Amino acid sequence: MAPLADMFQYDFMVRAVVGGLLVSLLCSVLSLFVLLKRLAFAGVGISHAALGGISLGLVTGVNPLLTALLVCVATAFGIGAVSRTGRLTEDVAIGILTTGLMAFGVVLVGFAGTYQGDLFSYLFGNILAVSTGQLVSLAGVAVLVLGFIGFFYKELLFVSFDEEVARVTGVPARLLGYGLLVAIACTVVAAIHVVGLVLASALLVIPAAVGFQMADNWRGILGISILSGWLAVFIGLTSSYLWDLASGGSIVLALVMLFFAAFMVRRVRDARPA
Repeated sequence: MAPLADMFQYDFMVRAVVGGLLVSLLCSVLSLFVLLKRLAFAGVGISHAALGGISLGLVTGVNPLLTALLVCVATAFGIGAVSRTGRLTEDVAIGILTTGLMAFGVVLVGFAGTYQGDLFSYLFGNILAVSTGQLVSLAGVAVLVLGFIGFFYKELLFVSFDEEVARVTGVPARLLGYGLLVAIACTVVAAIHVVGLVLASALLVIPAAVGFQMADNWRGILGISILSGWLAVFIGLTSSYLWDLASGGSIVLALVMLFFAAFMVRRVRDARPA
């Protein structure tokens, strides 16, 4: 077993830690609104839709992350448009659009069998191979998404609790809803190199779920959400380094364990007599 202190002597591990912390910060902040607005399925759906964009990029020779971003943003707008202007609920709109795009990606992969190895890396990620350029791009996405969340924080909370009342009082609820979906789309694409498409949706749900178990106010929930995401990154990467485990999967499993620990603590706390 390699000494833990040696982990940070390698440049690739330092880049992995920085990338993991950035992605977990993004996802942890967004996860608060994902849970409040019940958009967990949206995160799953958009990550599935990204498969169509990545397959399109691999087949056409265009940067797969660029095509995935364009497809995810278009999917976000499509989800908002169908759920608001049609007679369908948001989860039905997500199911139709994203499964269709995922099927489109599977069909494209069938025409390009030589790209299946590359597709695997996008599906499951490889945080240990994150480059400096990818970190810069990730930091840019983080600035944009977190800037949007910070600027409209109070309005987003208002819309998450009662969209109808928020709209009546002059809050641009529809525009903020689209903005939140686009932020989720950008975050899913940004998380591809860290945990891949398959596990990205977990990072958009579990951190805030931990916060909801441990805190009773929104600042506390957000703070615990961020801390749990960072702790999971550290635990996951440490486990990967020491025992040669898959990094992305280890990070998500660490988050799942943190959730169940928080859940048990909450149950014990609630069971105590007042």
